[in-house]
This record gives sequence, structure tokens and C-alpha cells, in this order.
Amino acid sequence: MLSVVVFLPLVAAVVLFAVPRVSDRFVRWWWVAVAAADFALVIALWAGYPGGDGYAYEVNLRWIPSVSSGYHLGVDGLSLPLVALTAGLFLACAVYSLRQDKRVRSFAALFLFLETVSLGLFVALDLILFFVFFDLSIVGMYFVIAGWGHRDAARAAVKFFLYTFVGSLALLVGFIALYLAASPHTFDIVELTRQMPLAGGGWAAGLVLLALGLGFAIKTPTVPFHTWLPPAHTEAPAAGSAILAGVLLKMGTYGFVRIMMPILPDAWRRYAVVVVVIGVVSVLYGAFVALAQRDFKRMIAYTSVNHMGYIVLAVGAAGLVADSAAEARRLAVTGAVTQMVSHGLITAALFLLAGVLYDRGGTYDMSRYGGMAATAPRFAGLTAVAAFASLGLPGFSGFIAEFQIFTGSLGATPVATILAFLGILVTAALFLRAFQRIFLGPARSAGPAADLTVTEGVSIAPLLVLAVVIGLFPRFLLDLIEPASRAVLDLMAR
Repeated sequence: MLSVVVFLPLVAAVVLFAVPRVSDRFVRWWWVAVAAADFALVIALWAGYPGGDGYAYEVNLRWIPSVSSGYHLGVDGLSLPLVALTAGLFLACAVYSLRQDKRVRSFAALFLFLETVSLGLFVALDLILFFVFFDLSIVGMYFVIAGWGHRDAARAAVKFFLYTFVGSLALLVGFIALYLAASPHTFDIVELTRQMPLAGGGWAAGLVLLALGLGFAIKTPTVPFHTWLPPAHTEAPAAGSAILAGVLLKMGTYGFVRIMMPILPDAWRRYAVVVVVIGVVSVLYGAFVALAQRDFKRMIAYTSVNHMGYIVLAVGAAGLVADSAAEARRLAVTGAVTQMVSHGLITAALFLLAGVLYDRGGTYDMSRYGGMAATAPRFAGLTAVAAFASLGLPGFSGFIAEFQIFTGSLGATPVATILAFLGILVTAALFLRAFQRIFLGPARSAGPAADLTVTEGVSIAPLLVLAVVIGLFPRFLLDLIEPASRAVLDLMAR
């Protein structure tokens, strides 16, 4: 069933091109139907998940036996929430894109292709398979930005591709090093986790950690590897930005907890303080630079650097927490995974709302707007909810995630955690200022705006509803994540 979930969108994309002379209307609704079916299958996976800290729905077939690389898939409490997030966001983007009128068939096929490679990465349990999906996600998003982006899309797409491709090459070097260090040689993540081939954290382990860390840090992205992100988001179409922020960025942080921490635990603990510093710098830099933006979409892009920094802080702190404080360490990792889900929901909603703003006024410049709440109250209301959710207000998923991150990190890294608190204050200021500029006060040159359409509302509102549900009733998510987090940390304590 897991293979069906992964490859159903790709098969649907092939069907779109195999059937000649299909109308744009058919393509749009075909895309929605396939995304909805895949989301329903993921919900069925969640409902049937047995719990615990092991892998479920495993598939392990021979693929490239000469290098001990197999078609190995499986889900656990770390990956299943991200699989569900991925399927949900692609469904939201399919609904949002019902109004798409530019090369609709190619647009839908690209997103279906991206859905397959994104789902595949989160369930891959083989490093070569992981790398294939990782690289293909770069190719898919490059064409989305270049083909359907705004004025400077070509340049932004090239920058995105080159940066992230360099990261993927660094990953490949690290994966090959792990393969050579293992005895017997293997690319299987489960087997590598059992072997821990570079245990002891010597210089070789440090170099492999550096290669993997570079690849995942660029994808996350952390400071100073973040410079590809703002132009990519600014120039991408709204649906592309939602998937880039909501799904593709999580591939980096997921790599930290799925590959680096359990396979290289000694090296991770030795250099965890570097990870913490990078996380705090990303938190503060992202927040303060976002505060200086006049472009609404670019502002949201920098808040992504800020929010992903909290995840990096948490996983770094988990490497510094003493073994006697296992509960704090578990809180940090659980909070990091919860933050991946929370950020995906909220920031994807914000980018779709930014697309609505652009459609109304033809610009992201906040100084061109004002008083939109009078003519677009539903738009103003959803934006307010998304803004408050993003700044971590209680009652939203962000509060649950950040509370766990700060509680788990404070004992091991008190100074870094206190500095990271400043990011919340700055984020609150920048979202309140943005909301006031766009929706309150007198109307400006962009003029009166139409309110949200049904399609826009149906695509965006459920994401924020889910953020509220997680914020009020987080147990269903935490019960899934916590056993898998504990298993990763038990490996680090060996």
C-alpha cells in the first residue's frame, strides 16, 4: 500500500500526457481527485498504524544488489506525520490551482511528480533511494519556478537549483562514505543505524557529519546557506512557494533526525554546540531581516528561516542534554518534529494568502495596500489567523511545538534558548505591522479588493483549522511522534 501512496501521483501525471486532447477543466479536476485519493490513502495508513517505535508498512526488495541498495520503504512516528502533511498540502495546492490557466496540464503534471518524490523521500529507508528522491525534488521545483514564476523567475530558479544541487552532491559524498565504512557495505538506513559504522566520533566521522550537515543545511536552509530561499519564494507561483516551504524545506530537517543523529550519534554529540549556534543565528537573523521587509512574500520567506532555526536549535540541544535528562532530550526532538508539521501548515497557508494578495493588487509591496479589511473581511480574517498562528500564540500548533523546543533546550543551552526567545517577539512585531499595513487604515493605490473566492477559502482554511486542532488537541500527533523520538535518542545514548 505504501508504494501505491508514493507512486499514484506519478502514474496520474503520466496519464495526463498519455491521453490526448484533454480540456484544462478536466486536468484541474483530475489533479484534485488524485490528490484527494492519495490523501485518503495516507489517512488510512495513519488509522492502521500500529504505534510504537518500529517501522510499519515495510517494503524491502532487491534493487541494486551490487552495492547492497534496495527498494526499502517504511514509515514510523517521525515520517508518518510528514507524509500526511505532504499529502494534505498537495491537495490544498490542487484546490487552490483550480483557477490556474497557464499551461495547466504541465503545471498539474509537475506537481503530481513533486508529490511522488516528496512522499518517496519521507518513506525511503535506503540512502540511494533517498538521494534519488532528494535530487528529483530539486528538478521538479526548478521547473515550477522557471515556468510559472514572476518577472525574475529564471534567475531565481537557477540560483535555487545550483545551491541545492551543491547540497545534494555533498550528501552523496557523505552517503558513499557511510557505505564504505559499514561492514558489510550497505546503503540501508536501518542496517546503518544498527551498525553505527563510524562510532567513536573520530575525524572521519566529523568529515562525514560535515558533508551530510552541509547538504541538509542548504536544504533547510540555515544561515549562511539561506540566500537562495527569498528569491525562490518571491518569484515562485503561490502554490510553488507553499510546497517549497511546507514540504521541501522539511527534507533538510528530516535528514537530521532520520540519518545524521541515529547513524552518527557520537559525532553529532561532539559537534552539537555548532548546530545550536547555527540554529540561534538562523532564528534571530530570519526574524530581524523579515522585520525589515516591505515585500509581504519576501517577509514570509525570511520567517521560514526563523522558524526552521527553532528546529535546528532543538536537534542540536538534544545532542548536548545529559543522558540523565532523557525527558528534556525527548521533548526537544518531539518539539522539532511537531514544528516541522506546524510550520508546514501555517507557512503554506501564508504563501497561498500572499498569492491571493498578488492576484488582487498585482504586487507584494505592503505599502501599496491598506484598508482591505473593509472590502475583503474573509481574507483579512484568515490572514489574521495565519499571522497569529505563525507567531506561536497559544491555541495553535506553533505554541505546542515551540513550548516543547524551549523546555527541552533550556537546561542544556540556557543562553541560546533565551536568545531564541527574542525571535518570537520580533516575529510578533513584524506580523502585526504587516497586518496593519495591508488590512487596516485608509485604502491606498492598490484600491478596493474582492474577498476570498470559494476555491481560495476551501484550499486555505483547512490548513489553519488543522493548526488549531493540533494546538488544542495535540495528543493524537504527539502519541505518534514521541515513541519514534525516544528510539532515536536511545540510539544516541548507546
